[in-house]
Amino acid sequence: MGHPPLEFSDCYLDSPEFRESLKCYEIELDRTSKSLKELIKDGNSVINAINGYSVAVQKFSQTLSTFQFDFIGDSLTDDEINIAESFQEFAGLLQEVEHDRMMLVQNASDLLIKPLEKFRKEQIGVTKEKRKKFEKESEKYYSQLDKHLNLSAKKKESQLQEADELVDKERVNFYESSVEYVYQIHQVQDRKKFDVVEPVLAFLHSILTLNNLTVEMTQDFMPYKQELQLSLQNTRNHYESTREEMEELMKRMKHPSQISKMHSFLPMEGYLYCQEKWALGVSWVKYYCKYHKEGRLLVMTPCEQRPTTKQGPAQLTLKSCIRRKSDSIDKRFCFDVETVERNTPVTFQALSEGDRKLWMEAMDGKEPVRFFCLFLNEVGFKFVRKCINYVETKGKRTLCLFIHPCLDSTHPGDVDLYSSDWDIKTITSALKFYLRCVGALLHIVFFFFPESDNLDFRLSEIHSLTYKLPEKNREMLEMLIKHLVNVCSHSNENLMSPSNMGVIFGPTLMRAKEDTVAAMLDIKFQNIVVEILIEDYKKVQTQSQRTAPSHLSLPPESPQESGSPSQSPSGRLAFFKHSVLTTSIEQRVIISISWALDTCFFCP
Repeated sequence: MGHPPLEFSDCYLDSPEFRESLKCYEIELDRTSKSLKELIKDGNSVINAINGYSVAVQKFSQTLSTFQFDFIGDSLTDDEINIAESFQEFAGLLQEVEHDRMMLVQNASDLLIKPLEKFRKEQIGVTKEKRKKFEKESEKYYSQLDKHLNLSAKKKESQLQEADELVDKERVNFYESSVEYVYQIHQVQDRKKFDVVEPVLAFLHSILTLNNLTVEMTQDFMPYKQELQLSLQNTRNHYESTREEMEELMKRMKHPSQISKMHSFLPMEGYLYCQEKWALGVSWVKYYCKYHKEGRLLVMTPCEQRPTTKQGPAQLTLKSCIRRKSDSIDKRFCFDVETVERNTPVTFQALSEGDRKLWMEAMDGKEPVRFFCLFLNEVGFKFVRKCINYVETKGKRTLCLFIHPCLDSTHPGDVDLYSSDWDIKTITSALKFYLRCVGALLHIVFFFFPESDNLDFRLSEIHSLTYKLPEKNREMLEMLIKHLVNVCSHSNENLMSPSNMGVIFGPTLMRAKEDTVAAMLDIKFQNIVVEILIEDYKKVQTQSQRTAPSHLSLPPESPQESGSPSQSPSGRLAFFKHSVLTTSIEQRVIISISWALDTCFFCP
């Protein structure tokens, strides 16, 4: 309920009701003054809090921008590159938001605090001054009036006339102060409606404008956020796909039998003869060699000094060590060492067969690889076709259909999948188990280490490498990928997207030569290759076959190493393994192709 209006005419009457109304306005004025004081205090607290928050966020963004991700391995996938750059993106977004927030903080005092303080000082303060003047004049007037009324009528006329003039003067001063006070009360009551609300409105408008800008920035940030979430999910899937295998590798490495096989880091040393080629022939020079396993450093001290020059120790950094075949050199106990410093392998001769074994063990030496080029037989094709036909006929819409324990069988080619009520996931597990345990399909490992994100270049390389496969292997690959494309077309029902298929079939179709931590971490690249084969199946399969570059061509089959499946040792699996390393400014591609041929079976 509002206060009664104050009339200027009431100032002359100065009735008790007038005084009561003034008192109500004065109480309201005091309450308004106290509320404004609290509002200014809390406004300053809000501004200081916003400023402190902004400073903290800016410090946080600076920490994000300087944060560095260190990844394991020589190169990163596109997802890992996206994750590594995410903190810089976050920092940029936060800095942009906080820049606008600091502008708000800098203008907040002019928008909110100063106008409120000005109103409190100039309007309420002036009103209080008018009040003091009114009270003072009121007291003087009524005091003079009391004295005037107490004058005796017997006073002289001149004295009475002087007393009347003095009372009239005080009355005029009282009426003026009273009217001015009432006018000022009306002024402050009317002005506070806009002088107080407008600054608060302007402050809130600036906050809402900042929030609106933040919403717009959030909308602009959404595509990157979705892309980053996809990269995080893919990286999480890669982690889950390698964690179990890495745990198994760790358990094997902790086994006492494995520990006993591990070499100590103590240097291996002794005498070796090194083959040195000259313009007029070949000579064998005796060296005292010391191999430091930790740094893979071989220090060679010559034992026979040349008369003209004095040779110091030579140092070689090892890359690999391979036993030399006895039929490839006329010396016994030889092995080849590839080094960083020399372009051609260095051939050493040990003192005995036992001495050569010790040197090769210290250098992590390997046996020479024999190359076989055989063909997939019809038994494996028969089993794979049956599995694919069954899945596409009865269960390609099944949820997560490629996730299930494996099936054990000894004659996969003769299994009648339609003769009993087979579970669809058992069939898909049998297919995966067959491809993994038998190795009957092909194992292609494309390790991409791009310095650019040219997807067309990657697709072109995969297309070229696919057509360098033998015909049977390419036929099996086309049959499997075509099936996976068909299954992925129903990913909205079975959740088998190309990315998930890559996680499932990457480790299944692709193998490293050794089970190492580095090989486990490279599974992410295998997954990417399978994903590309599925997503760009038509481009890879329908393009005309291109002639592969010379550095990607397969080695010719040697007559002594070719043969039918029946000639393979023990009638077991024979593998063709070929590694090609190409380096350029744009990329490094490692291809490891292996396939098994003469028989197909399931491991019990």
